[in-house]
Parts: sequence; structure tokens; C-alpha cells
Amino acid sequence: TAVFSIALAAVGFLNPTRRGSLLTGLVMIYTFSGIFAGYVSARLYKSFLGKEWQKCTLYTGAIFPGVLFLFFLLLNLVLKVYHPEAFVSFGSICILAFLWWCVSTPLVFIGAYFGYRKDIYEYPTRINSIERSIPQTGPLGNEHLLFLCAGFMPFASVYVELFFIMTSLWMDQFYYVFGFLLLIFTIAIITVSQLCSLILYYQLCAENHRWWWQSFVNGGSMAVYLFGYSCWWYPHIRAKRFSVTTLIYFGYMFIISGGTFLMMGTVGLFSSFWFIKKMYGSIKVE
Repeated sequence: TAVFSIALAAVGFLNPTRRGSLLTGLVMIYTFSGIFAGYVSARLYKSFLGKEWQKCTLYTGAIFPGVLFLFFLLLNLVLKVYHPEAFVSFGSICILAFLWWCVSTPLVFIGAYFGYRKDIYEYPTRINSIERSIPQTGPLGNEHLLFLCAGFMPFASVYVELFFIMTSLWMDQFYYVFGFLLLIFTIAIITVSQLCSLILYYQLCAENHRWWWQSFVNGGSMAVYLFGYSCWWYPHIRAKRFSVTTLIYFGYMFIISGGTFLMMGTVGLFSSFWFIKKMYGSIKVE
């Protein structure tokens, strides 16, 4: 969704000067991307020898959008009480609910149907059914330290551009340089991929075979720095302490950070999976 939205904005299809066009395009792209989410989740679930693909598909289509929708309703309720002029109408909320349950969720199931019919992701070597014990290691085996280190460099690659994005998002200014944003976003994805692959290599050298969730968490650790940056940037909006603006600001930044965590975590997971397939595949050939 993020890639398509930024790319369309970069070529001019989504113009921020047209009120609501960028947000509408983002919602529609996310809605129709459900078919890809269902396909990938079902095929990956099948690769883990899962049998209840319907439940996996339901979780894919309901958990993250459900959390977003719940947060949106709570923040909208706060606006209804304190700032009725900024309140999103009931009709708009019903449209969002319709797009979620009647468009996005069926597309997730359609994608999952085709994904589960595909062959599983092949592993280059046989997997031992008996789990090995993981030896004690030094700092490279510290999962918390790796989590903090993995997110720093991707965040540093987008740090400068974040100021302009935050300014346009919260200070009512237009953002035009989507071409440069697409370049920065690409650099961030490449950085996350390379760092997660590097951390995975040292993790395997330390005989730590539990890399699936660790790669996902390492990739998403950039979101922690993003939320920390939003806390540092908060005084720029000059809101009163513990005001409604504060609640809205941190509520939406928490949602954005959560989405970033899932997005970059997925990048880290699949890049690590590709790296380990290439690495063990070349060893098998030799």
C-alpha cells in the first residue's frame, strides 16, 4: 500500500492540493491490496504446515484493520465531544466499514484461496525435527540489543525527510516532493533488508536457529525510533499539555508507528528468508 501510494503520488496521480485525494487513494489502495495479503499469508501459513487456513485468513483480514478502526472510532469520539467541527460523519464511518468487511475481507479470502493452492515455499535443506539447544553467546546473542541496533540505521536514512513529512502532516502544509520520498523509502527498505540479513548471518553463526520472529522484530524496530522521534517533535505543534490535540497526536502517531512496524517487519522477514535460502542453497550445490 505504501509503495503504490508513494509511487502514484510521485507521478502525479494523487495530488495533495486536491483535498482528500491522497487519503482517498490510500484507503482504496489498501482496500484492494487485501488480495495480496491473503495470498502471501496463506502460502506462508501452508509452508509452516498449517491446516486451518480459514482462521489464518480471517486473522489477516480482521486484526490489523480492526485495531485501526477501533483506534479511529475512539479518537473520533473524542473529537465529537471536544471539537465537533473536526468530527468524521457517521456516513463516512459506514463507508469505511463497508470497504473493510464487504470489499477488503472478501479479497483477502480470494487471495488466500489461490495462495493455499500454490506449492509451499521450498527449503534448500532438510529440517531436523529435533530442536537443538541454543548455546549462551555474547552481545551478538542479545535479542534486545539487536532489536535496538537494527532500527537505528534505517531510521537514520529517513531522519531528515521525516521533519518535512511531520510538518506537512500536522502543520497544515502541502508536501510535494514525493519523488524524493520514494527514493528515501526505497533506501529504507534496502537498509532494513541488508541489516536483517547481516544480523541473521551472525545469529546463525551463534547457532541460534530461532530467526523467524527475530527477523520480523528486527525489521520492525525502526518504528520504535519513529515513535520516539514523534515524541521529540511534539513541541512543534505547540499544544497545551494533556489537551485533546495531545491525545489525537499521539494516538495517530501510534497507529502510524504500528503500521511501520508491520511493514518493515515483513520486509525484514522475507529478506532474511530469501538470504537463508540463497546461502544454504549454494552450500548444497557445492
